[in-house]
Amino acid sequence: MAKKAIAEETVEVAPQPTVKAKTVKQEPAKPKWEIKDRIYRLKNGKTPLTATIKSRNLYWFDEEKGYEREMKYAINQKTPFVDEFKGEARMAHITFLDGVLAVPKEKQTLQKLLSLYHPLKDKKYYEVDEIKNAEQDLDILELEIEALNIASSMDIDQAEAIMRTEVGNNASKMTSKELKRDLLLFARKNPFLFLELANDDNLNIRNIGIKAVEQNIIKLSNDQRTFTWASNGRKLITVPFDENPYSALAAYFKTDDGIEVYQTVEKRLK
Repeated sequence: MAKKAIAEETVEVAPQPTVKAKTVKQEPAKPKWEIKDRIYRLKNGKTPLTATIKSRNLYWFDEEKGYEREMKYAINQKTPFVDEFKGEARMAHITFLDGVLAVPKEKQTLQKLLSLYHPLKDKKYYEVDEIKNAEQDLDILELEIEALNIASSMDIDQAEAIMRTEVGNNASKMTSKELKRDLLLFARKNPFLFLELANDDNLNIRNIGIKAVEQNIIKLSNDQRTFTWASNGRKLITVPFDENPYSALAAYFKTDDGIEVYQTVEKRLK
């Protein structure tokens, strides 16, 4: 019996269009309102016995509705918006005592008015943020630690250069222990400025110039426009108009001509 050949049948399929997945734009999540006790303080450290801010005739522009909405603080309403009031409104004052207003979590209407809508927020008063305050305090403490560590290991010449910015020429009259003590106090009191000065490359060079003038190695003219060698009167530089003379001298010390002068001054100071 003859076998029948079975032919394979090829089925052609038309190309299918590529379907691109739709990108869903994610709207940023709105910050969640937290039910908690809140504290508000008057700005600029003001602490009057009593201070009252407006609690009526307030307006807030509602972007969703497209118009300004009138607000009032009423102790018997669940919202500060007048167009949402139900029944008769019992108005109340908003009063700070000794510069502080503590609002318990039960008074949500007043909290939301003060935290979200009141036009005087961050102008006349602000909401105390304990977490933010803790973070800021931690940053300051870490900065103080860094400044104190650098100050404690700083050599006397650099310590003198930094303290000269605080006490002027009196820095050259201080003992090493006085310099060290005042440097540590300065680092703790103003760590940001201290670290800025500690990283200033020109500070030590300026200090060399000041000491050179104090020890009569270099002379600064009475009009503070010209530096000369005290020994022979030879002019070194003319100070540009409106520039601090010692800043100009420090810049000169870093030039090709000024390097030799700087090295000579350093040797004489030793």
